Amino acid sequence: MTTRLTPVLMNHAERVLDEALHSPFAADSVVSHYFRERRQLGHWERGFIAETVYTVLRRRRSLEARCLGEVTPRRLLLAALACAQGLNRRELEPVLGNGEGEWLARAKAVRLDEMSVAERLELPDWLQQALSLRMVPDELEVLAQSLNQPAPLDLRVNTLKAEREAMLAALRADGIAADACTLSPLGIRLAGKPSLARHPRFLDGSIEVQDEGSQLLGFLVQPKRGEMVADFCA
Repeated sequence: MTTRLTPVLMNHAERVLDEALHSPFAADSVVSHYFRERRQLGHWERGFIAETVYTVLRRRRSLEARCLGEVTPRRLLLAALACAQGLNRRELEPVLGNGEGEWLARAKAVRLDEMSVAERLELPDWLQQALSLRMVPDELEVLAQSLNQPAPLDLRVNTLKAEREAMLAALRADGIAADACTLSPLGIRLAGKPSLARHPRFLDGSIEVQDEGSQLLGFLVQPKRGEMVADFCA
C-alpha cells in the first residue's frame, strides 16, 4: 500500500479506534457504521483506517507496552504504524506533532524481551496463564502468532453459474491476484483485500465471500436435498 498520510486521515483513524476501544459492539460493526456515516471517504482511505485500527486491536498488548505508561488511541496508532506496519520517520512526518518524533523513537526502542510473555504474545494475562498450563512455550508461541495474523479473503464459486478455473482466470484478468484454495474445491483465496462490492462476478452471484473453513463444513455434513445447514459464526 502506498502511504499518503495526512492529519485528516490520522484523525479519522484516531476517532474510529477510540470508538472501537470503548464501544460495547464488535469492532467491525463500529468501523462499518463510521464509514456509512462518512461516505466521502474513498476506498484507499477506508482500507488504511480499517487495517490500522485492526492492527492496533491485534497487537494491543505489545503496543501498550511500547507506549511506556502513556496509552492513548493516538499513541497506539503511531506505534502500530511504526512498529507493526513498518512506516519510517519520513513517511510519518506529515502527522507527527511536537515531541512525537522523539516519543516514537523511544517506543520503537522497546525490545520484545523486555516485555512480559503475555505482552509479547499479544494475549490477555489470564489467557496466557491458562494456555501455559496446557502447552509448552514453543507451541503457545506458534498458536499466538497464528491468531494474530489478518484473516485471508476467501471466495466460494457458485458452480451453478461458473467453474472455479474460469473464475480464477476472470479475476486475474481484472488485475485481482487469486489462487485456488488448497482444501475446498470451490474456494478461491485472494491476495490482499480488493473491493468486490461492485464487481460483476459478485453482483451476478458467481462468487460469494466465505471462509474456506466454512466451505469445508458444508462438504463434511453432506446435506441432502431439502435440508439446511446453519453456519453460526463465533
